[in-house]
Amino acid sequence: LALNPWDVALCVSGTIISCENAIVVVVIFYTPAFRAPMFLLIGSLATADLLAGLGLILHFAFVYFVPSEAISLLTVGLLVTSFTASVSSLLTITIDRYLSLYNALTYYSERTVTRTYIMLILAWGASICYGLLPVVGWNCLEEPSACSVVKPLTKNHLVLLSASFLAVFAAMLQLYVQICRIVCRHAQQIAVQRHLLASSHYVTTRKGIATLAVILGTFASCWLPFAVYGLLGDYSYPALYTYITLLPATYNSVLNPVIYAFRNQEIQKVLWAVCCGCFSSSLPFRSRSPSDV
Repeated sequence: LALNPWDVALCVSGTIISCENAIVVVVIFYTPAFRAPMFLLIGSLATADLLAGLGLILHFAFVYFVPSEAISLLTVGLLVTSFTASVSSLLTITIDRYLSLYNALTYYSERTVTRTYIMLILAWGASICYGLLPVVGWNCLEEPSACSVVKPLTKNHLVLLSASFLAVFAAMLQLYVQICRIVCRHAQQIAVQRHLLASSHYVTTRKGIATLAVILGTFASCWLPFAVYGLLGDYSYPALYTYITLLPATYNSVLNPVIYAFRNQEIQKVLWAVCCGCFSSSLPFRSRSPSDV
């Protein structure tokens, strides 16, 4: 096959994704202090994105060096599973942030740990089911007219994935609106109790809203074009349209470690310790609430 520059771009994106998220996974896995629910969710997100990056690399390698329909189905199944798990992990993080503010007094309890594991099991279980569908036979290899804009996924399969994404985005939007209201109310109460100036309350509120806008804006700008195209596109459309919408979707996995992991002060401490050569798994940390992440 002639080398497609878009495939090269996807492979490069996969390499960056793999390197970034491998760092996050290693730091969380080898630091015993990172066993709080919020770090488990960040670890789930990093693991999903790491698998997505590896899937992009493997897909490129198998398409150009070991072309095979069976292997193609496996790599596509891996990509569907990993990207679905990434989006699902973002939803679990959003739910955890909301509950940490809504039930602040009871958040640090065994009930929270149990709920976290349940959310992870459901998220990864659904993602694996979505990824297995093309492998077990729901593909368009024998019926090209049933193909979607992403071969070998069928049109119905991609519509299901796109609709699921839009549902997740709607849920996240609603939860972050509620989070914003709670944060604004808390900031106002603190300002009144401490007799702070109105400008201080305004600055705190604006900072919180800006952070939420960055999170939702990044997620929407990366995934919405591909989700909408997956619903409206047809297999007869030029492949260029698929690449133009799919490549930005991979950027979400590039930005996730920056937004959810590298901004966390506890993870920053470990990374600085590693860079300085004084890493210790027993470094003391204060487990902050997810709203601080």
